[in-house]
Amino acid sequence: MLLADRVLFIDAEAMVLDKPAGLAVDPPRDGSLSVASHLDSLRFGFERRPLPVHRLDRDTSGCLLLARNPRIHKKFQMAFEKGEVSKTYLAVLDGIPKEADGRVDLPLNKVSTAKDGWRMIVEKRGKTSVTNWAVVGFSSGRALVRLAPETGRTHQLRVHAASGIGVPILGDPVYGNGGDEMLLHAYALSVPRDNHPAVNAVAPLPQRFVDLGFSYG
Repeated sequence: MLLADRVLFIDAEAMVLDKPAGLAVDPPRDGSLSVASHLDSLRFGFERRPLPVHRLDRDTSGCLLLARNPRIHKKFQMAFEKGEVSKTYLAVLDGIPKEADGRVDLPLNKVSTAKDGWRMIVEKRGKTSVTNWAVVGFSSGRALVRLAPETGRTHQLRVHAASGIGVPILGDPVYGNGGDEMLLHAYALSVPRDNHPAVNAVAPLPQRFVDLGFSYG
């Protein structure tokens, strides 16, 4: 796989990749390949390797922002922390929700046990977590939903789908029923900049969504 062929946006400061599902951003414990393994091939003439600014779950595909120098990396991270970055995800739910749209406001906290490992749970003393959502398609008893998170907590969309919308993401092995693949896709990303036009990227709907009868855009 050549990540250099999956560049959605590039200029002197930023790069956005269409990360494939199944590829971790950081080196995983099992020693398999990750985005980090490919950074040398993403220099495109620059001396430094680009650096991922945020993370996507291993099984989540779509828009991943990289910074092309450390100074810009810090600026982009600050934009994420301030909530200035606009993110749109698409997910196939393992069923059809009762409502057509809504806003999930459920605080999340991380818990860990020796038996099951770690996971995120809804808990009053957890961190504020907010997701706006809307159904945008139906196929074979499942719904395609658009997810617009206002916060960026670990596993936020996965927990909010299962516990807030009331239907887990298809294939989610932790908060859903598992399966071959988890169908969560980072569809669009927009990052404002002071002295340059915003970084804007859209990652086409993966074939695994299309095969289930869904389309978008």
